[in-house]
Amino acid sequence: MPAAVATVVVAMLVLQVVATRSGFEGPVQSLARDFVGTPKSMSVPWAGLALGLVGLTNRQRVAAVAAAVGIDLVFLAGRLLQGGPFAVGNGPTWVLTLIAVVAAVRWTGERRRSVLLGVGFGALLIVATKIGDVWLQITVMTRPAVLDEYLELADRAFGSPSWVMGQVVDALGPVGYGVLHWVYIELPVAAIVVALWQLRAGWAGHHLVRTFLAIGLIGPVFYLLFPVVGPDFAFGTAGQGAQLGDYWPTVIPTGTDPAAFVFTGDAPRNCMPSLHTAWALAIFVHSRRGPTWLRWGGTFWLVCTLMATLGFGYHYAVDLVAGVVLCLTIEAALREPERGWGWFRVRLVVGGAVAFAALLGGYRYLAVPIAAAPYLSVPLILGVMGAVVVAFHATFFAAPDTALGRWGGRPRLVVS
Repeated sequence: MPAAVATVVVAMLVLQVVATRSGFEGPVQSLARDFVGTPKSMSVPWAGLALGLVGLTNRQRVAAVAAAVGIDLVFLAGRLLQGGPFAVGNGPTWVLTLIAVVAAVRWTGERRRSVLLGVGFGALLIVATKIGDVWLQITVMTRPAVLDEYLELADRAFGSPSWVMGQVVDALGPVGYGVLHWVYIELPVAAIVVALWQLRAGWAGHHLVRTFLAIGLIGPVFYLLFPVVGPDFAFGTAGQGAQLGDYWPTVIPTGTDPAAFVFTGDAPRNCMPSLHTAWALAIFVHSRRGPTWLRWGGTFWLVCTLMATLGFGYHYAVDLVAGVVLCLTIEAALREPERGWGWFRVRLVVGGAVAFAALLGGYRYLAVPIAAAPYLSVPLILGVMGAVVVAFHATFFAAPDTALGRWGGRPRLVVS
């Protein structure tokens, strides 16, 4: 834990220096605003506090939440009186910090360890969003040329789903748009609900928080390797003059000779792979062994997230396919750690990594033949994703007494 804390602190300081020299807000400044300014997110600080409450007693949880609400109301009142925006998040940030101080100074043993572990995960969730914001700015600065033409062309083999879903979202009207937008931006809320259900008995075993953070750590690396801004930015009005044309979501481009082009707008290169898809799928997977309401909630969040990522013009369909493979590969490396690293896990992780690399390579270098032969390319691409899905199911969910379960190395008794 001390090494992890030191690594995060160093990363924040380095990124703060980069941000300051480049003229945008850094993670330290953003975190300071959570304490004494206007928080950038209203839900993430509360999600972090929720994780910090796991090791406390019910009485301590009530007191902590009450204190956080009280502090939030004080900050909110002062902000509104000065003509500032409606925003919350200061209270949970202060209370999470106070819990860490009390646990470190006054408590000992398992109680101290459990509380600090919860606070650590909660703080890491908050800090990760700050680091992620800076990373997105770095993708803009370092990757001016984007590869959207390749993905748009490959997407035509699937019938240009972003264009279709964009029109569907328009037809849903303001209510439908509002629901999808809320689901899209409040993904951490759904994750915390699932995580708190898993952590009701403590921190033992694998839980969603680990997968969520691992996806957030690994996924953004590919933003630099495969920079893409998305349909509404590259082909729609969100490009604000930097787009190739005003096509999305009504007119499908007709070009067949893709090339990288310099996008002069400030949109982050955060499309490939779709991490929203990866996170929503992780929520879905981790909700499968929960009660009925949790399973339905996980399904609802996944479906709405997929609709939003396409319908808002943020992603191409091929981004979503890559996001599915990335999620299941990472989850396969982390899930059921008590089973160790046998061949059942190695083949799934290695196979998932190879499938992911093959998808990205295909999108980049085979976009023309993918679009030209949809009856061959679509089954092949979906087949690659489907193979990873089936192998994952066989390894972690299939009944042990079936052929699929035996192939997946499923033991007779599995600790969930």
